[in-house]
Amino acid sequence: MASQRALLMKALTVHAHGEIEMCRANIEVYLNASVGIGEHSDITGAIAQELDKIARYEDQITVLDKYFKA
Repeated sequence: MASQRALLMKALTVHAHGEIEMCRANIEVYLNASVGIGEHSDITGAIAQELDKIARYEDQITVLDKYFKA
């Protein structure tokens, strides 16, 4: 049975990767179907926000790996 630490580390890492994939999907939609997205008149701004989210979750993964990986 996995330790509580291992379960928490896995959950945090999987969550961060999932958030990254959602942001990537959003960016792909903005890049490939931006005409159909009426609520976002600033497509580049919306993409930049998604990139910021990706960077935040990548940072979380890096910190987990650097400081808390067993």
